[in-house]
Formats: sequence, structure tokens, C-alpha cells
Amino acid sequence: MKQKKYLYSMKNIKPNIVQHHLVVLLIVCMSLASCKGQTKTSVLQEKKEVKREPIKVKASDITLHAEFLPEFKRFPHDKESQGFQISGVVRTMFQDDKDNYWFGTQDGLARFDGQSLVYFDLKNEHEKGFAIKAIAQDTKGIIWIGHDGGITKFDGDYFTSYTEKDGLLHNDVWKITPDKKGNVWIGTLEGLCKFDGTTFTAFELPEGKPNPTRVITNTKIIHCILEDSKGTMWFANNGGIHNYDGTTLTSYSEENGLHNNFVHTIIEDSKGIFWISNQDGICTFDGTTFTNVTKDKIVSDQGVGSVIEDNQQNIWFAIKNLGVFRYNGKDFKNYNSDLGPFTNVVFEIYEDHQNRLWFVGFSGAYRLDGNKLVNVTRTGPW
Repeated sequence: MKQKKYLYSMKNIKPNIVQHHLVVLLIVCMSLASCKGQTKTSVLQEKKEVKREPIKVKASDITLHAEFLPEFKRFPHDKESQGFQISGVVRTMFQDDKDNYWFGTQDGLARFDGQSLVYFDLKNEHEKGFAIKAIAQDTKGIIWIGHDGGITKFDGDYFTSYTEKDGLLHNDVWKITPDKKGNVWIGTLEGLCKFDGTTFTAFELPEGKPNPTRVITNTKIIHCILEDSKGTMWFANNGGIHNYDGTTLTSYSEENGLHNNFVHTIIEDSKGIFWISNQDGICTFDGTTFTNVTKDKIVSDQGVGSVIEDNQQNIWFAIKNLGVFRYNGKDFKNYNSDLGPFTNVVFEIYEDHQNRLWFVGFSGAYRLDGNKLVNVTRTGPW
């Protein structure tokens, strides 16, 4: 299988005439490769330093206690309540190193600290709230939050937010992943960038095509960011998957054996195999070969969304309108019929520190308890 590899760093090249010609030759060869159908190489683009004081608020000033909030209604004019759901739409969840549960919802940010559930009334400079799409924690314990108004970090006392005015590539953030080196990688509607705490650096990837099955889509939207066990960064967009080892970018698409370029999620399992969900289903990648796992076994035109490996090495994944599936290496099991009504849209599957599986999406948050699906509301059960 041919791989598209692009060299990023030429820091060892010295300015003499011979090496100058080598650089020119390299540029010419890359241009010719591009003309033959290869996607243009990604390069680190213009760097933008944060030159203004970012928006900063004290957590205690924007904390709302769940027990004092009205019951959730999906729409303002609904006569019936959906009860004390964490939210009618929970997009993502995360458990931090202090065992706090964080929930990113269509309406904002919530946290359960083991005692009570609170909401943080985060707003932009126009007093508009955020739809939270990604939550992660870095090696220093900082919580990073991606939303439709930029990114926000939480240091335990203060929330500090950054937007395009601070150098962020785009305010509509879909994924956020801190790496082991202290950088924060940010996937937006308009592409990828990296933040080192001082400077935002755009990182160009080969573009894809708009996905006609998605409500929000374009050629640059980032669907997944992963740092693997070797420290290599992986990115997914509508043009396939791409990995970056710090020097070289390698891209894989349908031309290289990937079964569908509309990739949603990449995970690395306990054996070092990559699982890739896309519009066509799920495939695995061992570094050389792509294998379509769901071909002729699960049929759907909606594609596969969230994918995880649990502590028993089962693969769990979600398909819109078909629900949740478990794959044990041999058989697929659809849990929707066994677990009772849940939702047609599961945004994310998550395994917590206690090895409990959670499913969040439309209708709120649910947890697998044996063979029963439990709706976790503001009052639990936790």
C-alpha cells in the first residue's frame, strides 16, 4: 500500500549552494507529486500569539446548583417536562483525575463532584452560552473545553476563554486533545491548530469533501484527534486519516485502502490496532492493511459514530437510528432491544474509571448497569 508522506522539518539544512539546489529539487518533486493527484502537503502555517488579556471568570461567580434550576424542556413552549435530565442533549462527557464527571451539553457545561451537580454559566462577550462539544485534561491537570465559541481552560478556580481574537483558527471547535508534550491540539470547523499556551499555530491537512449526510460539514472540519501510545498524533477529517510524528505527515485515504474518506473516529486498542469509524462502517488498521470489519454484517447509510474499547477488549460503537453495538471479536450484538428505549442519536460512548459504560446523546445521559440501561439525571443514580 502506498502512503503519502510529507516532510515538515528541514532544520538541519545549511545555507550553502549545493544544499540550496537540493531544497529546490525537493520543492519541484513535491509539486510534481501534487500534480499527479496527491494532496498538497500539510505545513505549519502562520503563528499567532495571544496579545490581549483573554476572557477570565471565577468559577464560583458562574456556578448554578442543579437543585435550584427548573426541569428541562426540549423547547420553551413544551407543556411537558423531560424531567431532571442533565440536559436534553448531552454531547460529550469526561471523568478527570479527581473523579469529577464533566458533561458537555447543548446548553453548556455541568460537573458532578461526587456530592452535587452544578452548572457553569459560561458565556461569550455577547452574553451567549455555549454548546460544549469536547472536554479533555492535560498533564498538568488543566481541564480544556471546546465549544462553539472557542476554547476554555479551567485551572480549578478560573475559566479562561480564547477565541479567534486571541489567535484561535476558528471559534467553532469540535475536538480538543492535549498531548504529552504540553501542547493542546484543537479541531475546528475550518481545520486544525495547535496551542502551546502562548501561541496558536495553524496546521494544514489535505482537505476532503463536504459530507452530504451531515447537517454541519465542510472540506476542513476535524472529527477526531488522537495521540497514540508512541506519541504520534492522528487526525480525522472528510479526506481520510492523517498521522504526524513530529516531522513527517502521512495521509491515508480511499486511494491507500481506506474504505471511506468520511472518517468520524480513530481509536487505538490495547493491542496497538487502530479502529476507524466512517460513513461505510468500521475498519481496522495494523499500520499496513485496512480491514473492513462491518462489511456485509451491519448495513446502514448513516455511518458509525463514537467507538471505544472497554476493559474486556470489546469494541462498542453507535450508529444513528440503529443504536449501540458491541463486538467481541467474533459477533456483533445490538443492545437497543435488550436495554429498552434510549435514543436514536448517541453522540458518545464513554468508559469511566470504575469501568462503567456511559452513553450520552439525545434524551440525556445513560449508564449500563448489568443488562439494564439506567437514566442518570440531576439526582442520579451516580
